[in-house]
Amino acid sequence: MTARIIGTGRAVPAEIITNDDLSRIVETNDEWISSRTGIRQRRIAKEETTAGLAAEAARKALEQSGKAPEEIQLVIVATCSSDYFFPNTACLVAKELGIRHAAGFDLSAACTGFLYAMNTAQAYMAAGMYENALIIGVETISKLVDWKDRSTCVLFGDGAGAAVLEAADTGFIGMVQHSDGEKADVLTCRTREMNNLLVSGDPALDYIKMEGQEVFKFAVKKVPECVEELLEKTGVSKEEIRYYILHQANSRIISSVAKRLKVEEDRFPMNVNLYGNTSAASIPILLDEMNRDGKLQKGDKLLLSGFGAGLTWGAALVEW
Repeated sequence: MTARIIGTGRAVPAEIITNDDLSRIVETNDEWISSRTGIRQRRIAKEETTAGLAAEAARKALEQSGKAPEEIQLVIVATCSSDYFFPNTACLVAKELGIRHAAGFDLSAACTGFLYAMNTAQAYMAAGMYENALIIGVETISKLVDWKDRSTCVLFGDGAGAAVLEAADTGFIGMVQHSDGEKADVLTCRTREMNNLLVSGDPALDYIKMEGQEVFKFAVKKVPECVEELLEKTGVSKEEIRYYILHQANSRIISSVAKRLKVEEDRFPMNVNLYGNTSAASIPILLDEMNRDGKLQKGDKLLLSGFGAGLTWGAALVEW
């Protein structure tokens, strides 16, 4: 058996923050941001929470799938901006939706998180352990951003995307995933320092720090490599892929990947202009938009690829 996506959903905060809004708090402007990233606006949480956005997206995915909450056996939430250290977000979502007795845990792989979550759920299903799973990518990453740092505050947004997976004969075709801790320091956000009866530390939390050029070079090199690796592994050609659905970090990265793969850019859908970089939520938000807009047809082959802090990256090939 393999895993098949049978329902998707998304949720984003109500508040829209444009590039012009940001120009009032840091030295930047719409032309500078949009020409370098493709981002025009993003959604920023005001009253929304990580668990709340996750539950809203998951509810929509469940409704579309036709599955009842009690049928879900596994809940995996990919996030690096949970509301609590514990309990995990998966348990909070399960509580909100009335999912009882399912295994539930959070997974941290930054912007590659949703892909890792999907691959993990697929492995459980291939092993025959579960038949129905709910996977969610969600971030309220705005609380991790230093809003005085123009190199990072213009990039990120909040949101959630979810998918319901069902064990089936067709669907998930193959995956590759990798990490390289040697470059861990190019994109970081520290948690609390050690502060106890033996060590006096600063209990304050840190903000996101990023070496933008290093991340850009990493992405445009590793994403095409893992796409090629997956296509060779599965015996599928580039021409058979209907859409390449990449993590929405930067339009220039996506355009560079398309060029390196020698694939038409119109097969690389983008919505980074509307939401910015929503980290683990970006792939499922885009997937749900395409699904609900009627752009995905039964039998379409989709190649999903993510990349982010860790450094982590990978790709998955699915049949819709």
